Amino acid sequence: MRLIHLALFALILASPVHADSLDDAVMAEMKRQHVPGLSVLVLKDGKVIKEKGYGTANLEHGVPVTPQTVFQSGSIGKTFTAALILLLEQDGKLRLDDPISRHLPDTPASWSSITIRHLLSHTSGLGDPYDVIDFRKDYTDEELIALEATVPVRSAPGEKWAYSNMGFHLLGFIANRAGGKFYGDQLRERIFAPLGMGTRVISEADIVPHRAAGYEWKKDAYKNQSWVAPRLNTTADGSLYLTARDLAAWDQALYGDKILDARLRTASFTPARLNDGSDAPYGLGWFVDTVKGRRHISHGGAWQGFRTQLCRYVDDKLTVVVLANSTTALPARFADMIAAHHVPALFDAPPKAIADANPGLTAQVRALMASIGAGKPPTGLTPELGARFTPAHLAYLKERSDEKGPLQTVELLSSEPKEGGHSLRYRFRHANETMLVSVLVDQAGQFSQLGSWPE
Repeated sequence: MRLIHLALFALILASPVHADSLDDAVMAEMKRQHVPGLSVLVLKDGKVIKEKGYGTANLEHGVPVTPQTVFQSGSIGKTFTAALILLLEQDGKLRLDDPISRHLPDTPASWSSITIRHLLSHTSGLGDPYDVIDFRKDYTDEELIALEATVPVRSAPGEKWAYSNMGFHLLGFIANRAGGKFYGDQLRERIFAPLGMGTRVISEADIVPHRAAGYEWKKDAYKNQSWVAPRLNTTADGSLYLTARDLAAWDQALYGDKILDARLRTASFTPARLNDGSDAPYGLGWFVDTVKGRRHISHGGAWQGFRTQLCRYVDDKLTVVVLANSTTALPARFADMIAAHHVPALFDAPPKAIADANPGLTAQVRALMASIGAGKPPTGLTPELGARFTPAHLAYLKERSDEKGPLQTVELLSSEPKEGGHSLRYRFRHANETMLVSVLVDQAGQFSQLGSWPE
């Protein structure tokens, strides 16, 4: 269940409910998170009830964010890739249970049991290729597939859920072949144009009116987004230009049959079933969960100095769109604030700390997080979990940890036995940010699962 930060919610409720109280909270959080610009759009019962730009779209030219400002999508673009694959399935061009080798030549033997459905639901067992990709090289489809084939498979298809950008790279290549043209052209013809959206695949060479710049916060200063080779800005894992209004149009289309019929929508929003019969937190191109018993269908994104969030509380007919132009932005936190403002019943107070009966274990968790924050390989992990902390990933986590500031306190929030071990959840209060940390300790005393997210 998602949690709304108590201090922010209190700020919203400190005065009578009106636009200014929410605006004040948003702008205070932007300053704290070092976010130059933000675009927000809220839909309730199919009507726009808030649409506003905050801050600056381009710091060099002092251009403000407006409803017309164009941001990069990040992984929200996966929702469109998934929809295109479903439309191609409807056309009879492919089947979701086809092995991907049927549509991609020369795939490795380790991929032989991976299906299109596995790619769509992040249950393929594939990892991410960012340790082997040269971001300054323009790869052909074939070169990128061959490079990604060298990345070790993490688990058997359907065994576990693990987010994989590589899987959506492959879906784009499959769409190119099955649809007979570049997937971006298919998206324009089948989704963007019919819905009146200006969404398009990224091209930094083109003139794009109202395009925002992306920023990184490094050593107490903004820096321009990192440059990547043009072809890497055309992959199907989330490389689109769009506005908040574009996502509002997409949201509304998902309540009807104009793009996806009822069968395809149901498939999109149904949690994938793992081999052991349990549900994954993801359908076909969408995160699916509940908030206070209400259905929540969402996706976020992060790429090239942009971070984004689309939250659809479908039982309340409430949709929140947040687009930001900073790597330090936490768009899900903004979305939670805004959702709680308009539907207070979605609010949950942060959990209270409990007595710690095993301070030695807490000390191990604290040391684990300290190692990660310092960019050092953590110890005490299972081999499978430890393999995920690659040098590149550790470097990113160190940079992110530096932004949080010094650790101040650690509180135990829950401790309970789980199948295969013991589950614990903590609150780590840093000077600039509060994080929730969850771990699973297996019967051998090793950490087999680790998760961390902002409160």
